[in-house]
Amino acid sequence: MSISIKSAEEVEGMRVACRLAAEVLDMIAPYVKAGITTEELDRICHDFIVNEQHAVPAPLNYKGFPKSICTSVNHVICHGIPGPKKLKNGDIVNVDITVIKDGFHGDTSKMFLVGQVKPYARQLVEVTREAMYLGIREVRPGAALNRIGAAIERHASQHNYSVVREFCGHGIGREFHEEPQVLHYFEPKLDIRLEAGMIFTIEPMINQGKRHVQMLSDGWTAVTKDHKLSAQWEHTVLVTPTGYEVLTLRQEEDFGRTELG
Repeated sequence: MSISIKSAEEVEGMRVACRLAAEVLDMIAPYVKAGITTEELDRICHDFIVNEQHAVPAPLNYKGFPKSICTSVNHVICHGIPGPKKLKNGDIVNVDITVIKDGFHGDTSKMFLVGQVKPYARQLVEVTREAMYLGIREVRPGAALNRIGAAIERHASQHNYSVVREFCGHGIGREFHEEPQVLHYFEPKLDIRLEAGMIFTIEPMINQGKRHVQMLSDGWTAVTKDHKLSAQWEHTVLVTPTGYEVLTLRQEEDFGRTELG
C-alpha cells in the first residue's frame, strides 16, 4: 500500500480546495427545502463552483457520473444522482461535494433535514455525525488506522444501527481516490500507523436497519436493501505532527478544527 505523505506546499493546496468544498455546503443550505428538485441543487452548486470559485466539480464525468454533486435522499446510502424528483417535508438528504482547485481535491458532505423530520430520522442523522467526529478524534501520528473504524462502529452499535461496509473513506490529494482505504468498522488487519502529512476522508454511512446494500440499475445509486433510512457525513482530515486538522470544517460546526494528540 503506497500512501502519499503531503508536502507543506501540497497541504496548503489541499486547505484551499477543502475550504471551497465547505463553502459550497454553506452556500447551498438555504436552498435545501421542500419543493426543490435535486437537479436544481446540482445546477446551483455547479454554477457556484465554476463561476464563483473558478474551480471544477470533481464528480462530473468521473467514471461516467453525470452530475456535479451527489444527492442521497432517505434510504439512498450514497452516490445518488440528482434528478427531477422534488424534496418533500420530512426528507433527510446528504449533499456530497468534491471540488478541484489547482489540481487538488476537497471532499465533504453533510446531512440536511427538510422541514419537519421524524425524531427517529433526526436521531440517525445526529448519531452518524457523532460517529464521524469520534472517528476523527482517533487521528494522530502513530495511531492505528483501524481505530477510526472501531470508534465509528462502536457508537453506531450502541444505538442499534449498522455500518455500511461496501463503501469507505479514502486518501485524497491530487487524485480523487488514493490510499489508504478508511474503513468505518473495525478491521484487525488494518493496523497501518498514521503519519503526519497523510490526508484522507472519514465518511461513515450508517443505516437505521441492516447494513446490506443494493445497487440500482444506473450503476451508481446505492440504497439500503431493507429500504430503511441511511445517513452519511464526511470530512477531509489532515494528520498533523500533534494530532489532526479538519480541512473541510464549516463555520457552523462546534467541533474543533484541530486537536493535540
